[in-house]
Amino acid sequence: MVQVTFKVRRFNPETDEKPYWQEAQLDVPDTERVVDVLRLLKGKHEGWSGLAFRASCVHGICGSDAMLINGINRLACKTLVRDVGTSITVEPIKGLPVKRDLLVDMEPFFASYKALKPWLITNGSAPQKERLQSPEDREVFDDTTKCILCGACTTSCPSFWANGEFLGPATIVNAHRFIFDSRDQGSKERLEILNQKNGIWRCRTIFNCTDACPRDIQITKAIGQVKKAIMFGKA
Repeated sequence: MVQVTFKVRRFNPETDEKPYWQEAQLDVPDTERVVDVLRLLKGKHEGWSGLAFRASCVHGICGSDAMLINGINRLACKTLVRDVGTSITVEPIKGLPVKRDLLVDMEPFFASYKALKPWLITNGSAPQKERLQSPEDREVFDDTTKCILCGACTTSCPSFWANGEFLGPATIVNAHRFIFDSRDQGSKERLEILNQKNGIWRCRTIFNCTDACPRDIQITKAIGQVKKAIMFGKA
């Protein structure tokens, strides 16, 4: 067991004029996950019962519990106490409106995602059987299929903080997944969207997104490949 000082940035728009920090000290195993500490605080500690945050599968698959933990975007369900030390601060991810405490409004994020038409676009009649693809063709975009839409990459991006209209890394990653899919025929349309004012050129190649990704997707590499596709056409 270790004694942990846990500080959470709280905000209830119905009662608070501005955010404030709430602090607690508690003894937990160093193998405890941050999400479990939040649940412990909410369920058993006086003054914490109204703490708001998202957590669904708590196994790093749904992506719902992305938070700013000790200044870095992480999934609370994959972050152990021993990973971040005995003084832990937790804040909502940046760049999206805070609805309450650690709960942010994800609608702008998903609106950008939907704008790129994240589904297979094909012309003509449906085939009589599945659309086959070689392992080599699949490998081209395999990395970007790992995205769980947690928002950790987009909300770690200074360009997104400065301009919330920027489509953001997660949207570009999911566009990459279809642009380089040999079965898809919607690449031209997606590349035109990405080539607009709030599209891919707002990326400044800072690599925050790659560092923040809990699935270790090579996001900056994928963004570079999409930029080349816009300039020179798909390889």
